[in-house]
Amino acid sequence: MSRPVPLPAGPGQESVWDYPRPPAVDPSGELVEVHLGGEVVARTRASLRVLETSHPPTYYLPLDAFVDGALVPVPGSSVCEWKGQAAYFDVVGGGRRAARAAWTYPDPVPTYAVLAGHVAVMPGLVDACFVDGERVRPQDGGFYGGWITDRVVGPFKGGPGSWGW
Repeated sequence: MSRPVPLPAGPGQESVWDYPRPPAVDPSGELVEVHLGGEVVARTRASLRVLETSHPPTYYLPLDAFVDGALVPVPGSSVCEWKGQAAYFDVVGGGRRAARAAWTYPDPVPTYAVLAGHVAVMPGLVDACFVDGERVRPQDGGFYGGWITDRVVGPFKGGPGSWGW
């Protein structure tokens, strides 16, 4: 499969095709919010963006950004070739429960140790996620947790025909 043609990045934008592989971790001071059931279940200005070639950023929020009771550990795990073994949470808020909508790396590989104590959320499984007031669009495909905003341009991995990128 051939590499797609990157879209041109405009002023203030980033092309996901300029992100590295293996991924980089970039601290962010943007206001990041997660909404579920009409409530804000997480809010922070101390997130980490994981930036990987062809993927929109995945935002990892510190555990203390979540309101009490918003994260419920659930069975099961997965393995990321870069970060290690992930554990999952249901996200709870406003009388709703989003199954396996969040994950963490409790003991990430040393290169990604900074992710310990942080949680990522699948924006397509909660009511909404926001970055500096902009509503996030979820990455296609349901497997990856990228957060698409006007700040990034693709094309983005995740949709049909992109598995080999």
